Amino acid sequence: MIFALVVVLLTETKSIEVHFTDRAPVIDGVIEEVWQSADSAYDFIQYMPYEKEGPSDLSEVYLLQDASNLYVAFRCWTKNIKPTTQLGGNEDFVVIYIDPFGSKTTAYYFRTAISGCYNDGWILDDARSSDDSWDGVWYRAVKVFDDRYEVEIKIPFKSIRYKKGLSEWGINFKRYICAKQETDYWTEVLQVEGSLVSKYGSLKGINPQATGYYFEIYPEGFFRSDKTKNEMTELKFSGSLNLKWDITPQTTLNATAFPDFAQIESDPFTLNLSQYETYLDERRPFFLEGKEIFRMSDFGEGKGFFTPLRIFYSRRIGKSINSEIVPILGGLKLSGKSKEWSMGVFGAITAPVWDSVATDSMIDPPPIEPERGFGVFRLKRKVFESSDIGLLFSGSAVNSDTYNYGIGLDGVYRSGPNQFILQTALSDKIEKRGWAFSSGYFGFIKNFLTMGGAEVVHDSFDVSDIGYVPWAGLKKFLFFTGPFKMYPKGVLRNLWVGPGIAVIQEPGDTIDWSKLVFFVFNPNFRNNWGFNLEFSGGPYYEADTNYLHRGINFSVWGNGTKYDLWFGGNFSYSYNYYRDYLAYQGYTWHGFEYNIFPRLSLSFESNSWIEWDITDTILAITPMATPRIEFTITPTMSVSFFNEFVFSTPGTDFGDTEFLTNRLGFLFSYNFRPKSWLYIALNDYREISDTSGLPAKNRVGAIKTKYLIYF
Repeated sequence: MIFALVVVLLTETKSIEVHFTDRAPVIDGVIEEVWQSADSAYDFIQYMPYEKEGPSDLSEVYLLQDASNLYVAFRCWTKNIKPTTQLGGNEDFVVIYIDPFGSKTTAYYFRTAISGCYNDGWILDDARSSDDSWDGVWYRAVKVFDDRYEVEIKIPFKSIRYKKGLSEWGINFKRYICAKQETDYWTEVLQVEGSLVSKYGSLKGINPQATGYYFEIYPEGFFRSDKTKNEMTELKFSGSLNLKWDITPQTTLNATAFPDFAQIESDPFTLNLSQYETYLDERRPFFLEGKEIFRMSDFGEGKGFFTPLRIFYSRRIGKSINSEIVPILGGLKLSGKSKEWSMGVFGAITAPVWDSVATDSMIDPPPIEPERGFGVFRLKRKVFESSDIGLLFSGSAVNSDTYNYGIGLDGVYRSGPNQFILQTALSDKIEKRGWAFSSGYFGFIKNFLTMGGAEVVHDSFDVSDIGYVPWAGLKKFLFFTGPFKMYPKGVLRNLWVGPGIAVIQEPGDTIDWSKLVFFVFNPNFRNNWGFNLEFSGGPYYEADTNYLHRGINFSVWGNGTKYDLWFGGNFSYSYNYYRDYLAYQGYTWHGFEYNIFPRLSLSFESNSWIEWDITDTILAITPMATPRIEFTITPTMSVSFFNEFVFSTPGTDFGDTEFLTNRLGFLFSYNFRPKSWLYIALNDYREISDTSGLPAKNRVGAIKTKYLIYF
């Protein structure tokens, strides 16, 4: 009986009750008398570096609410560890997480650093992934004392979405102590799981009473001065309008008209040696916000063994054709969420594009890209505690005779660190129909970390106008398993040794199956360093040829209070589709970030592609390097400089190395009020020429303003 009571007490979910106040706290970083009526959260538990141990310093959190706002106050004692302040760098900070739908899968986070820097976003997939594109209206202040620092936060209910009538939300708190690289949570968090939304504590008594909902208007103005390669200067003025309306606490409408998505920085250079199209991350704000809705299930960040079926790929909208950007006339998104259901509808229209050369030489030439419409629909339902099943439809059409559609079903089962995903899709592109299937597992079978996946894409599966699944005809099955050991003390935090196998049939004419064996060695150290070493080999069939594949992949990473460092490489004997022959090839990556002193940080990233010929002689090396300097003027104002160099070295004749391209950039950004920004950007892009060295291809100067009007 006593043992059962102890078990119940140890496993009981922590809870805190929010009290109503008639007198709103002043958000100035000083916990005043009004907070004495608040309930408090304390007894934080260490997550890193020593799981389940007590924190190095105590922390307390207080909660209040009035009709319109949720108020949060952190009191973080610093009697044992002096706090670190590095404006724009690694420093002490606190975070509040709230799940206002009781979904146990999705939450908002609000992060405030000791310097006053802040950010916010979404926690997704029961904390397997995150999205920092969400930008909310909230207020914060920090005050540092001799023995503590205090943080006050105000979150207007109108700035978030929540389930109306739900009196109990999920909640958790986090404190990071920079000097010891220590992370403490209010609820117990296991290193093998991470901070799962499904294991948050309970916020009781919450009762939002805001009567209206934000209607947000974002007028944007652009001024661009482009200097082209023929030294002609073009001045361009433009504007756009973006709207956001929280129709109810659970439903939001977003719209954009004539947006200018010219990027401050273009996509980084990459040399693609494979047969598949390069996948580009989304960078445009309208498509970033809410992107979690319009995607099929994934295992989250760092799980590269599994590829979801991407039947919607937003980079297809407003794509580049012959260096001409397809203009977007307008876009509309409607999303809604309840405790069990989430829904999203998206539509956009792009304008036609003509070839400038053909326009000058032909009478009434046809467009190289016609006017096109896009549409996406997503419906997802929570099952069990933190699992989902969903439907996703995507489509693109010029007219009734030119179209591309895809429809997918997916489901994910989650239980602690274990996940199982199953998804399938059908496509129709002008009566060419196909199907695809993908499934995977990641989790633990006793003390063995196990992951496996299966992917089959029919030869006729085609979503090329709206999605990204370029490997039609691919069949792949893989399985890894091996002992995983956690170490509560000592230098080593955890170790995984994982042998694996894969059988693959590449797209193409061959009917033979490739058979590979793998061996993975992956230690992680308590000082936040680690490395991954992977060997692979076996008979491989592709490009109508067969050979003995062999490869090695390694990566190393580490971070401290002032630096992040990473490097690695991949070397293999495989088919080079860029050169169209079988040979050795290699790819390396390197990078670091370092806080020179508070406010100023230096970062450097570089990649190198190494190609051998069929005689095992190095044919070419193509390095790319991007140094960057960032200066944080205030928590809301910063300036950065970067330069992207791309070189080409014939063989190993480094004395003959020459520039291929050079891109110099400058960006000033100022968040002068909630969700309102001023950007000033300058870019100078140059390409090598046979006659004149490295002449400017274009020079761009842009001033962009984004101003939020809300009521």
